[in-house]
Amino acid sequence: MSDLPPAPAIDEAADGLNAALGIVRTLYMDAEKGRAALECKAEMRMCHSGGVVQGGFVTGWIDAAMARAVMAATGFAVLPMSLEIKISFFRPAAPGLHIAEAWIERRGRSTAFAEGELRDAAGEVLAKGTSTIRLLPRPAS
Repeated sequence: MSDLPPAPAIDEAADGLNAALGIVRTLYMDAEKGRAALECKAEMRMCHSGGVVQGGFVTGWIDAAMARAVMAATGFAVLPMSLEIKISFFRPAAPGLHIAEAWIERRGRSTAFAEGELRDAAGEVLAKGTSTIRLLPRPAS
């Protein structure tokens, strides 16, 4: 693995997708445990029905955390491509800060299975998700 290009830094402020999703920052990426967490800010522009965050944003936050868990565990050697995502919504997410945390359940050479959840500022679980992720080699930059 030493011949791989250096791992890219994640700059949420400069990334258009992260800005559109409301990702404030990566809280941690633990390579050894295959875990990652993000802080996300839900705004009224992301809501319907007078303050309920649209499910696509919730899905995006959990998906982004699962992808970061895979990237951390592989030393940024792969591009995680979602093959399947399932999200279960338990409670509505409201405007404010949320934490998306994810971990790898199993990993093979070409596929990983990840899980994640979204919590509100009080720590209540709002949604949980699972994903089957294809591990594609990251091209040299």
